[in-house]
Amino acid sequence: MSTPSVSTLAEVSARPAPSVLRIVPARHPLQLFGTLLGLALVLITLQSVLGNPRWGWGTFAEWFFARPVLEGLARTLWLTALGTFFGFSLGTLLALARVSGSPLLSAVSWGYVWLFRSIPLLVLLLLLNNLGYLYSTISLGVPFTGISLFSYPTTQLIGVFTAAVLGLTLNQAAFSAEVIRGGILAVDHGQYEAAAALGLPRSRQIRRIILPQAMRSILPGAFNDVINLAKGTSVVYVLALPELFYTVQVIYRRNLEVVPLLMVATVWYLLILTVLSLVQQRVERRFARGQLQRERRVSSVPARPAPTVADTAHATARIASVVPAAAHTGAAVSLQGVSKSFGDQTVLDQVNLELKAGSVTALIGPSGAGKSTLLRLINHLERADTGLVSVDGQLVGYRREGDTLYELAESEIRRRRVEVGMVFQGFNLFPHMTALENIVEAPLAVRGIPRAQAEQQARALLERVGLAEKADAYPRQLSGGQQQRVAIARALALQPRVLLFDEPTSALDPELVSEVLSVIEELARSGTTLVIVTHELGFARRVADSIVMMDQGRVIEQAPPEVLFERPRQQRTADFLAKTL
Repeated sequence: MSTPSVSTLAEVSARPAPSVLRIVPARHPLQLFGTLLGLALVLITLQSVLGNPRWGWGTFAEWFFARPVLEGLARTLWLTALGTFFGFSLGTLLALARVSGSPLLSAVSWGYVWLFRSIPLLVLLLLLNNLGYLYSTISLGVPFTGISLFSYPTTQLIGVFTAAVLGLTLNQAAFSAEVIRGGILAVDHGQYEAAAALGLPRSRQIRRIILPQAMRSILPGAFNDVINLAKGTSVVYVLALPELFYTVQVIYRRNLEVVPLLMVATVWYLLILTVLSLVQQRVERRFARGQLQRERRVSSVPARPAPTVADTAHATARIASVVPAAAHTGAAVSLQGVSKSFGDQTVLDQVNLELKAGSVTALIGPSGAGKSTLLRLINHLERADTGLVSVDGQLVGYRREGDTLYELAESEIRRRRVEVGMVFQGFNLFPHMTALENIVEAPLAVRGIPRAQAEQQARALLERVGLAEKADAYPRQLSGGQQQRVAIARALALQPRVLLFDEPTSALDPELVSEVLSVIEELARSGTTLVIVTHELGFARRVADSIVMMDQGRVIEQAPPEVLFERPRQQRTADFLAKTL
């Protein structure tokens, strides 16, 4: 191997540091060629259109702001606005009926969509305009009795403009219903469960949780429908209604300037659709707040370093300083002869458990043992096939009369569910709300406390879980461990007497597990009854008062940690511990 010469070493030492080197991006000749070609085509098109006198730009300018044209434009805009409002209002009701649990409502909704998507808009408008031929009067009264409260001639009640609005509405509702239904189905099922677990009323679940998230999927298709509706208003010319297109037709039939007048209509339609496109962009940004915040900041936020042992100890100390020794009294939980099947698969088989008030119980066992299903039965997210589940002596989801259980009304189920908080494996934070908004939502809707008080309590809870500085962050801006801690704070906001944890660390990276477990450890001293499904056996041994071993839907063994881990009575428990410890 030859040694470098003195001059070579000198050249190397004289080179600039890497930090001051200039970077020259790679060239892309095809991109430049495509740009120039596109520019040339645009210029050629403009020269062809603007330079050809047969387009009649003088006549175009004469009629563009003419009064008849503006009046026709106003009718077009009014028809578009009314068709959009009534069409999407009716479409929303149809979509909700389609996804409801009522077979009749779902069938009626499906039938409506099938019928009005099948009838061409032109035919529908002509039918409505001739409705007076089929029904001479429109009456309101008591069906099948002949009693009439209101009666009016159809031709006087449904004029040309009314027929146009009705036709556009009925047609639009059929298409918008499917767009809205698709958006609702796109919302993750965990969001429904999280909203239900917080005891939110059904109307508020739909209005505040489901529809705002569904809007991200709904908006592109919805605005596409609105744009089609704006253009589709031209079809009402068959009713001789002087909207924009019909007005232009009347004018060019008089002066024979067909092309310039068609360009007048074309440019106005272009302006309408441009405005709608800009509105769409702003509305989409409004309903994608959490996502856009993440996209804007992800490149500027430095990578979050893994928490050190010192960081975890500091967080635990901070949490301990604000968690009271006994916040409130927990509630006893009882399961008697509980069974649950999904189809032919038995998930729980005659489960009997008695959990003391204020106790900490860990449910362990292999995957598929029925642990999560048992947890969901306690707050009635799942219905038991047989058996009784009670919290503090009150049946969950039912009232008993003799040997019969009657399921309670949804409002009563929500009222009792407030006492049982739940933290999910997948966090299930509401992505369109900040951490603070996630926490205050249930206290505002369920407890009815003032917003100022709810926000004060929410900030105290964020401090309690070590996230006071993340109040205005969206879930996508938080790490997995931080999201789970916000979920815990959200569950605590209702001050539940029982708190359920469904594998709270299984979706986390190993380095984030400790920050969540430290919060749960402190909660174990608060007096709330905790029921935890976990695979963290060391954590269960350290925190729980009682360990419940489950397998194949049955409780195999229940004992204090020092007994179950050291001297298990059942061989199945010993085999499981031997493989996992």
